[in-house]
Amino acid sequence: MKVFVARDRGFCTGVKSAVDTALSLDPHGTYILGELIHNEAVLERIAQRGIVTVEEPEEIPAGSTVLIRSHGVGSSVIARCKARGLNIVDCTCPFVRRTQEIVQREGESRLVVIAGNAGHPEVKGLVDRCPGEVRVVSDPSADFSFVEGKDVALVAQTTIGKQIFCKITENLQKGGPKTLVIFPTICYTTVKRQQEAARIAASCDAVVVIGGTNSGNTKRLGEIAGAAGKPVFGIVRPDAFEYEKLIKFDRVGVIAGASTPEWLTQEVLFKMAENNAEVQETTPETETVETVENVQPVAETAPEAPEAPAEEVKAEEVAPATEEAAESAAPKSAMEKIMDDIDKVERYRKGQIIKVRIVSATDEEIFVSGSGKLENRIPKAELDCEEYSREVYEEKAKNGEEIEVMVVEIKPAIQLSQKLANKVKEDEAMLTDIEAGKEFTVVCTGTNKGGLTAELGTYPVFVPRREIRIGYVSDLEKYKGKTLRLRLIEIRKERRKEIIASQRVVLEEERAAREAAKAAKEESFFSSIEVGDVVEGKVERVTSFGAFVSVNGFDCLAHISDLSWTGVKEVTDVLEIGKRYEFQILKIDRENKKVSIGYKQLQPQPWDLAAEKYAEGDIVHGRVVRIVPFGAFVEIERGIDGLVHVSQITHEWLENPTSALTIGEEVDAKIIAFNPAEKKITLSIKALQPRPEYEPRPEHDEQQPAGGRRERGGKKTRRTAQSYAEEDEYREWTEGGDFGASISELLKNDENK
Repeated sequence: MKVFVARDRGFCTGVKSAVDTALSLDPHGTYILGELIHNEAVLERIAQRGIVTVEEPEEIPAGSTVLIRSHGVGSSVIARCKARGLNIVDCTCPFVRRTQEIVQREGESRLVVIAGNAGHPEVKGLVDRCPGEVRVVSDPSADFSFVEGKDVALVAQTTIGKQIFCKITENLQKGGPKTLVIFPTICYTTVKRQQEAARIAASCDAVVVIGGTNSGNTKRLGEIAGAAGKPVFGIVRPDAFEYEKLIKFDRVGVIAGASTPEWLTQEVLFKMAENNAEVQETTPETETVETVENVQPVAETAPEAPEAPAEEVKAEEVAPATEEAAESAAPKSAMEKIMDDIDKVERYRKGQIIKVRIVSATDEEIFVSGSGKLENRIPKAELDCEEYSREVYEEKAKNGEEIEVMVVEIKPAIQLSQKLANKVKEDEAMLTDIEAGKEFTVVCTGTNKGGLTAELGTYPVFVPRREIRIGYVSDLEKYKGKTLRLRLIEIRKERRKEIIASQRVVLEEERAAREAAKAAKEESFFSSIEVGDVVEGKVERVTSFGAFVSVNGFDCLAHISDLSWTGVKEVTDVLEIGKRYEFQILKIDRENKKVSIGYKQLQPQPWDLAAEKYAEGDIVHGRVVRIVPFGAFVEIERGIDGLVHVSQITHEWLENPTSALTIGEEVDAKIIAFNPAEKKITLSIKALQPRPEYEPRPEHDEQQPAGGRRERGGKKTRRTAQSYAEEDEYREWTEGGDFGASISELLKNDENK
């Protein structure tokens, strides 16, 4: 089963505005005068918010808010609301409001005939607004003798069928009115939906109509579909319908009334898809598709009437025609003329500039005509004047003055603006600069499937998805409300001028400019430096392995090992972020654009200052930092170590320094040798200790102390410093070949002292 869904469905503009308002108003103290919409599901949602529906203004507490539904109300109802001090939120449909204005104006001098249902809320409001005689007609075959010899104005209920209205018009002419002015005030949305309902019904095996049981426009769609001889199924609530009934049909059409929300239609389609339906939102093509004019319910059939004399019928337009067409050689019937007048509303184009004549003026608006027929209203806010004056515009009307206006909207009613028309002239000059390549900015106002939309003055702007940024854009919604910097791609002039623009081009130009500037800056930088140069730089950021320093705008790396001669654990122990220091260039890698710099290379080494601090014979305090077989190294200060040879630790003979010293132990020592050039300091701990006295050992003691000697007669003599020197002549100490001193050298130094 294939399902074809009408393109024109969901809320019409008037109903959508009323529902959106009801769902956004503070429900506390808010009431709706009459049923807002003929759809039970939507009414339940509104009621759940706490908004109460009443039938009369007197049911509403004084000072509360009352919402006027899209059907509108009469003047007396508005007066009753004001008398109770109610805050009125008027959601009257623009099409209905326009009909109200016609009835009020024409009713002062003509008999007003309303083609519609007398019990419909819209028609009740129209009757109440008529200042003179008014009659409501719903049956095309009614007796119209009451119009004989009278000046008559005919209007239509906005949701009435176009075919019925035309039949009423024909039969009304037979009643013999003195003059007849026809206002085909049928809603454009109604006409379009009825036409599409006929097309779908002609091409499908069955039709599903979604909408409330008390919705007039939904009922009319069902009648049109039924007139095509196809089964029609009405769905009010998606859960209550037996979708198995549709399985036997190959092609099923789906249409929805103007009071049916889109979410309700989507729920129906979802359930049809669950029943293996193939849904496509398009009208099926057919070779023989009848229009709504040719699909007539039997009850509405009426014989064709002869053409009325031209002077008796003045068929008014909903909007002045904007396309010139040659007059047909064959004269048209009155019905054909009225049909043409109704269809002329489709000929308007948004953004079109037209010339209209001022007809009349009120305190709040003026009325204009583009073809000498029906007037369209222009609010004073859309007039290009410093200060609005009714008297001034009434004088302009007497003089037949014309003005240029822009068509701002065509659905659901024509909206005109002189301000925007005049602004177009200014925009033309702006377009000249844009076409020359000048960058311009807009604020994104919306999205569609292909990209972003915006407005530049009076012109629509479209930015395709691929032109938004460098790279793919997955989420268009995040750009709403954001300022876009654009460059023109093209101007489409088929209809209203539309600017196609790109932000990606601007971003690519800026990136190319940045890269070119960076390359030039790098070239200049690398050509001006050499290894060994001293440069000044600002510390921008630090890491665990070093600091990145900006030198003339180029990032150079100062490795942590090149920050201090004594070594550091944290970069911030030496450098502070944001401060400037001098560095020496250590390495240049021009190919990979890398420069290594050092800070410690410009700082004095500890040994450079050692000669000023220390001298032979000084007593120093230090800490044992490492022990080797030939002695111990004592740190006097960061970066300066001195060697205490094993023979200089104590007066006693030591086989291993660890028997007398431990790492981390603090000791005092005397400098016995100092060579700053070779970065060597020799220390002696025992030089600060008293020399011990040795007792001779018994002769029978055969164990001789290491290095001891006996005098004649077997007596042991005391060991002297010279004996130590001779013995240790071969126990020199070295460390990597950089440090070394023999005991004899040390003793010679002592003797020199």
